Amino acid sequence: MSSQYERELRQVIAGVPAGVEAVIKSCTEQQKEKMRLAIKRPFLVVRAAGSGMEGTGDLLALRGDICFPIEVKTTKASKLYLSGRTMDQYLAMVNEGQRCNLMPLYAHRRKGIRGDSWMIFRVETNNLKGRLRQLAKSIPPFPRNRNGTPYLNWQDGMPLHKFIALVCSNAAEQNQTLHNLEVRAIRTDIAAQLDVSKIVEEQVSAADEIKNQTEIFAELARRRSR
Repeated sequence: MSSQYERELRQVIAGVPAGVEAVIKSCTEQQKEKMRLAIKRPFLVVRAAGSGMEGTGDLLALRGDICFPIEVKTTKASKLYLSGRTMDQYLAMVNEGQRCNLMPLYAHRRKGIRGDSWMIFRVETNNLKGRLRQLAKSIPPFPRNRNGTPYLNWQDGMPLHKFIALVCSNAAEQNQTLHNLEVRAIRTDIAAQLDVSKIVEEQVSAADEIKNQTEIFAELARRRSR
């Protein structure tokens, strides 16, 4: 059963027209338009399962500008908690991502969902460079529970059609998208800095007010003592 969904994802990322059309039957027109971008800028997708190496994922997507390993998970529930074998897979993906400067991905397919039923998550690594580093800013990492342990929550991922649009749009559109993300990040940082500055200013003002009141009370106390 898992190989069926793995094949489904492989055909979309590889831009196989029949495979793309089969997946998008219940999608909205906007979702269909974005998913079809894979036909224009496809990846070579190799099935890595059974290779005997941990951390390779189920699929390996390659193109002249980028490549990434993908681990495929399919569930009926919205959440998948990692433990035992699945946690070992995740840690191996982290290790290989770090070792080879890659951006490993998880594709979470939820059964019984109409429209785009795939969500993409990024395995967090800290040594990405160039294009992958820019792409990583817009692909959500694994959410974490109270103990800081990563898990999959389908609703927190990036829909496949948005991921396809991100990696398969033409160069100009990609550059504009990445530029917009950078501008948004800069604006967020500036806003955060302004908020901190405002708080510091208010605290300084409050401290000055307390100091002034203290000096007034001290002066009144001195006058009464005379």
